[in-house]
Amino acid sequence: MSDLTDTDVHETVISEQGLGDTAHPSSPVPFVLGGPLRWSTRGFVAVVALLGFAMLPVRGLFRAPGSSMEEGFMLVFPRLVQQGRVPNVDFLHLYGPGSLDALAAWYWIFGYTLEAERAFGLLQNLAIIFALYALTRPWGRIAAVGAGVIASLLTMTPIGLAALAWHGAVALALWATVFAIRARNTGSTLTWGISGLLAGLALSFRPDVVIAVVAMLLVAGWTYRRTALWWVVGGGFLGLLPMWIHLVIAGPGPVIEGVVVDPVVHLRPGRELPTPPSFGQVDGALQAVAEGLPPYWPLPALSANHQLFFWFFAVMIIAIGVPAGAWWVRRRHGANPTIDTLLIAGVLGLGILPQAFQRPDSTHLAWVAMVSWPLLAALVTHLVVHVFRDRVGDRLGRGSLVTGAVAVLALMLVVSPFYTYRYYLLHTRVAVGDLPLPFLVERDDRKFWFGNPEVANALNEMIPDLEALMEPGDSLIVGPADLSRTVYSDVSIYFLFDELDPDTYFIEMDPGLADTEGSGLAEDIEEADFVVLTNFWSGWLEPNTSVKRQSQEHNQAIADNFCLVEQYESNLLMLFERCEGGGGISGADVEGIYPLVPVPEELAG
Repeated sequence: MSDLTDTDVHETVISEQGLGDTAHPSSPVPFVLGGPLRWSTRGFVAVVALLGFAMLPVRGLFRAPGSSMEEGFMLVFPRLVQQGRVPNVDFLHLYGPGSLDALAAWYWIFGYTLEAERAFGLLQNLAIIFALYALTRPWGRIAAVGAGVIASLLTMTPIGLAALAWHGAVALALWATVFAIRARNTGSTLTWGISGLLAGLALSFRPDVVIAVVAMLLVAGWTYRRTALWWVVGGGFLGLLPMWIHLVIAGPGPVIEGVVVDPVVHLRPGRELPTPPSFGQVDGALQAVAEGLPPYWPLPALSANHQLFFWFFAVMIIAIGVPAGAWWVRRRHGANPTIDTLLIAGVLGLGILPQAFQRPDSTHLAWVAMVSWPLLAALVTHLVVHVFRDRVGDRLGRGSLVTGAVAVLALMLVVSPFYTYRYYLLHTRVAVGDLPLPFLVERDDRKFWFGNPEVANALNEMIPDLEALMEPGDSLIVGPADLSRTVYSDVSIYFLFDELDPDTYFIEMDPGLADTEGSGLAEDIEEADFVVLTNFWSGWLEPNTSVKRQSQEHNQAIADNFCLVEQYESNLLMLFERCEGGGGISGADVEGIYPLVPVPEELAG
């Protein structure tokens, strides 16, 4: 492809697209198509309007209940990195080192607090939203704001402001896409290098986006001159610097085991859910708990399980349909920078579709939809303009630019209102003071929000008891009450007791990893000073191998080496201290220390 100037791009858009204010001769060429960043009143209004919609629930999200394991380890793991601990060597980490390194630096600057972590998560979310605004800007500001609204509903709701690596990786991959398309239209080799740099950083956050990122870059660079390829490769190599350093420090073996073998081979049987989702029930344990006391929703809607079922198929069809539709338009009307933007970005959305297949709960479905569905709005707008333009001419007006966004928002109202609109409404009501706050557990400057008052009460009662016994530098292990089923771990407790050493490789606990015989968890327990076991997740039932009890050696290590200090809220939480000869627990009790909710025998196997 030959080099294009800004004027060339502008004339191409005007002559071939005829789309709203982008096609107006006085309008600037969008940044993604090669135009410069410039000030305009209408652009400022569009950005402020989108930012206002995205930020409306943020005050509530800063004080929303967190995921005790996932958000917990995004607090604890970067702290361990600051202390010189090595992921995949000193503690289990299933993703790349990039997000931990970024958060470790962030905490050095802004402090090790929940608010700092959620501020980082907010920036990741906004980066996703405004990347999609930039990618859909060729269809006009109105259409781009609509796409950004869709992205906001899908980005802010599944995990709130938790600074998870997936959102960081998607944000970086989307901006790599923006710069790849811009480089394609301007011919700037430096811009190709920036795209490669961002793509490499995305892979350092989540190596499993490699198919999506590589496919996007291949389509963007197809038929382009070879020098651009070297800039992309060079930028990508530099962006992957956190991974290269990690490989040297941790060694290739532990990294491959932790990042590839554990999540793909060992973990998958205990975390996968039926594909498609079950029509008659909610399969995911966390979602089943949430639907036990669901937030208020005023409109008629399908049941939660039916929404997940239909949403799954909609996610799959749209992820495939966006690049396929863009390709069809390209073949029918010829190649041009605008439709190529949709094709290239659509390939990225298609590349992350496997996330929806491995565990089709609302979080993973949103993680895929957050890319493809805003792009669908642009595709629908494009098709409407081209189908009806010759028939009605200018009478279609600016109303045509909202057709795509309205169509997608209407689809979301049918197939996923509980997982998008409902949580946006919930957190917005909290933000404006229309609903009470959730339940706070606080210790000094450490705090964490929980959605269950009994859980919060148990933790608040336990904190002074552990403080009275511990000394700085003592070691602590946190796990589920039945350590033969490590379905979840309340890592947030490590965050609350920062001065205690998380003395186990399995800070994050997963079925098929920590609970297997010979995993090393029993040896870690034998060396610990204190153990906190929770029955928060004893009712965890999913149609996978997580319901099966594994090795009892970890429970036996508790029985042989620890005495019960106190139990809280009817065994909802238990504090153990190392003691000579153990607590004298009988063999019959070892299979789940004081289990609150036993696993049905037909499932336990």
